Amino acid sequence: MSFPPSPRPPRGPRRRSLLASAAGAAVLVGCTGGPGSGEPGTDPSAAERVRARAARDSEDLAARYAAVIAAHPRLAERLGPLREEVVRHAEAFGAVRASSPTASGTAASAASPSVSARAAGPADDSGAVPADEKGALAVLVGAERRLADRRAGALLDVPGEVARLLASVAAAGAAHVFLLTEG
Repeated sequence: MSFPPSPRPPRGPRRRSLLASAAGAAVLVGCTGGPGSGEPGTDPSAAERVRARAARDSEDLAARYAAVIAAHPRLAERLGPLREEVVRHAEAFGAVRASSPTASGTAASAASPSVSARAAGPADDSGAVPADEKGALAVLVGAERRLADRRAGALLDVPGEVARLLASVAAAGAAHVFLLTEG
């Protein structure tokens, strides 16, 4: 007697399970001992360099979010909380609080979707925000994914506290990717 194949689980919960597993693994890696885990002989200046770069990376990512929000105001409600979380990540790494985009800055950026990379933050390597919302979200997904991967890769090179912070923020970046790709 032959049974029909069992149905596949819905895509959403399965994805959430994978995301939770990846985040848990990242946190565990950050908590383990080994080189760069605060043991004697680690280089504290390397940890400070990693923190400084992570702060700059988070500031740049927040600027990317601001540029996309400026170019696509309809996405502001969806992207605003993610941008605020990225700003908090920058602060956790030691950056000074970046102010929210002002109305005048938003209007100026919206008028010119291909603003310079430093003026409103790069949306992609060219500094341009795609004209369509889907393309703009894809740019943010790519930026979040690259940054989470780079942070996860740096875990073994820094002491425990910094590694745990990197792991936590990398996991948050993975969650942002999930939230940006859903719906």
